[in-house]
Amino acid sequence: MLLLGGCRTAGPSGGPARTVAAFFNKYEGQPGFHTTAWSADLLQRLALVKAAKLLGDSDLGNAITSIRSARVISFVPGSGAAVALAQQGLRQEAAGVLQSDKYTALATGAPAASSYQISTRGSGDKVSEFAAIGQLPDAADSFVLVAVDGNFTRGQVEALGKYLPALVQATGK
Repeated sequence: MLLLGGCRTAGPSGGPARTVAAFFNKYEGQPGFHTTAWSADLLQRLALVKAAKLLGDSDLGNAITSIRSARVISFVPGSGAAVALAQQGLRQEAAGVLQSDKYTALATGAPAASSYQISTRGSGDKVSEFAAIGQLPDAADSFVLVAVDGNFTRGQVEALGKYLPALVQATGK
């Protein structure tokens, strides 16, 4: 039984990825996966549109302009084998990567502001990287991993986290 549990955390396809970059490399281009890199220009345009609609949420605007790079990998099962991949531990593998890559879960005082589980790296209130695990709202058994580098405060990451599902949807899955 313990051996089966070990296989599950190792990930569905080969050995487990040990870093966020290795996770992207492992699954990029595989059937059912889609990878997007966000450019600062795209993010600034999205920030302007979102900021106008969000009634002046300055933490969100500051967070978006603080992003240096961002990558998204999403998975939508399109076959029985792909559904099996999702059920074999894709989410667990990503959570294990964040834990082994020394990310810390972001604890917020607010009840589930986002459907994404956010983890950060940094020192004190300064966050240099964050990653979020979630799923697409319109796709059963889907999976999303967002990896963002920048210069944020915890409050900015929390503000951005509230809108991650909409930003992921807006930039294409």
